[in-house]
Amino acid sequence: MKPIWIVDDDQSIRWVLEKALARENFATRSFANVREASAALDHESPQVLVSDIRMPGGSGLELLQTVRDKVPGLPVIIMTAFSDLDSAVAAFQGGAFEYLAKPFDIDKAVELIRRAVDESMRGEQTWDERVADAPEMLGQAPAMQDMFRAIGRLSHSAATVLITGESGTGKELVARALHRHSPRANGPFIALNTAAIPKDLLESELFGHERGAFTGAQAMRQGRFEQAENGTLFLDEIGDMPFDLQTRLLRVLSDGQFYRVGGHNPLRANVRVIAATHQNLESRVRQGLFREDLYHRLNVIRLRLPALRERSEDIPLLTRHFLQKSARDLGVEPKRVSEEALAYLASLPFPGNVRQLENLANWLTVMAPAQTIEIKDLPPDLSPAQAGATDLAGGGGTAIGMADASLTATAPINGASAAAQAGTAGGMPVAAPVSAWEGGLRTEVARLLRENSADVMDELARRFEAAVIREALDFTRGRKVEAAERLGIGRNTITRKIQELNLEP
Repeated sequence: MKPIWIVDDDQSIRWVLEKALARENFATRSFANVREASAALDHESPQVLVSDIRMPGGSGLELLQTVRDKVPGLPVIIMTAFSDLDSAVAAFQGGAFEYLAKPFDIDKAVELIRRAVDESMRGEQTWDERVADAPEMLGQAPAMQDMFRAIGRLSHSAATVLITGESGTGKELVARALHRHSPRANGPFIALNTAAIPKDLLESELFGHERGAFTGAQAMRQGRFEQAENGTLFLDEIGDMPFDLQTRLLRVLSDGQFYRVGGHNPLRANVRVIAATHQNLESRVRQGLFREDLYHRLNVIRLRLPALRERSEDIPLLTRHFLQKSARDLGVEPKRVSEEALAYLASLPFPGNVRQLENLANWLTVMAPAQTIEIKDLPPDLSPAQAGATDLAGGGGTAIGMADASLTATAPINGASAAAQAGTAGGMPVAAPVSAWEGGLRTEVARLLRENSADVMDELARRFEAAVIREALDFTRGRKVEAAERLGIGRNTITRKIQELNLEP
């Protein structure tokens, strides 16, 4: 392995780092100024470079730029005063691996350098760039493959489609894919979130208005139906549409005609309508909040997008894709994720679904200190300790819904009836909950295995039983009989376990 280079005009700093790194069996080479280090880069390069930011004859930021030109990918740690915010920001903008605030703890400095060394060695490996050209919709899970097949079967159809699924699952992406692969692909795709438009303006947004139709209507305006002529109109969150507007929408779907607000001449609508909702429309129909006849008009063909927790095997693929996309948007090198971190992410419930995962990738691209992301680099609210606490408190949620992307229709498709494929309202099976603490458990197992700990299974079993019984006793305020009943074990068993695990108060 190549040496660690230390660039600092302060001899004491160089000496301290040299001695600390020597104890960790790292070779070092020191420079008193930027000029000497820059000249040495013409002939050789280090494994990691650690440089002060302010030195006579040149700054660490100038050296950082030289490194970017001569040795792209070399991790550079910039040492700077804690209060020097501008320098810290400039260091990151220049591509620094991390900055080290002075005065620093020597152990933390060595740990940071060790991480930079690991990153440098990983950087020498080939990164799979295939996800850079990945399509907009990704998924290897059976549920997503069913969805792709459904889109393919609908490619020659102009039928109305209702897309259901939780918020953040990508319903608009499915709508765009349906449009892109339909006979109307050359026409416009117009999207409207009906929940985001005030009720008083939604009618005008949909159908347009004539000049003078209401106060402020200074000119005639086309609505979304006219804008989507010969194309596709995507109505998102259709379940939140006001009841009186549902009647007007039903009339358009029934006879293909509509009137602008304040207009007297009917206009024909040559538009394919795709609607989406995260709500249970059958339940809203029963509550009188959604017209039953409109529901049946929209529910010609139904596609259900699975929640991300229902296709957790896609999380590694999506994470890499979003990191590549975020890096391209920001013009930086894409970051990688360790296998351990990917396994942990795949265990999380992600209540915000794919949108939450994409936001996480954007955060990691900007905030993660290293090019290879470990579990400890994740945001605090996704750390194993926090995620476990959330899950124990009931925040993990329960995955409710069908485990696949169901294609339903009022008429059979490929021999499958609507009732057979979609189920009935309120009759959807409940999938097993995904526990966030499992990721933390796997992390702990990996740590114990790395440390060659003995009796890992027995040790973890004892800790698990102790945590469960202690929590049950806290919940029942120390009442052992009630705690045993809550846990589904015998009274003698809980008494024996309390003694074996030293849980007596």
